[in-house]
Amino acid sequence: MSHIDTASVDADLPVILRLAELASLVHAFPGLHVRWSEGPERDAACTSVDSESGLRLPGLSVNPLDAEAWWTRPLEDWLARQLSQYRHLAAENPERIAWVLRGEHVGRGPDCEPLIADAEAVAILDAALLDEAARRYATAFDAGRGPED
Repeated sequence: MSHIDTASVDADLPVILRLAELASLVHAFPGLHVRWSEGPERDAACTSVDSESGLRLPGLSVNPLDAEAWWTRPLEDWLARQLSQYRHLAAENPERIAWVLRGEHVGRGPDCEPLIADAEAVAILDAALLDEAARRYATAFDAGRGPED
């Protein structure tokens, strides 16, 4: 996967290249989330809709980057798992990118994901970081294993 062309997204946003950089950002600024979409500008111009019900959502569907209190492994493991679980969204739509945001928690979506209003874009996640996260997820976890396995 190639590096993101920041000129096509938002030249003012920093691009995070490494998992360690993302971990430092999450440590420094609790309450950050990741979103897979066509980018902050596109999301600011439209409303999120639940595809199955057709209902308008009160915020953007996101995934938290803060590790839960019970998580005792390195934050980089948590981040690798969070990013790898939803990377298929970009594979299904090459226009989608992963970007970091913060905002007001206004509810939960139909899959119990947080919904964020008044989103403020913080950074873009580079493909190199996503590749690193996928490698770490594949080596640090029993990826794909469920309770019935």
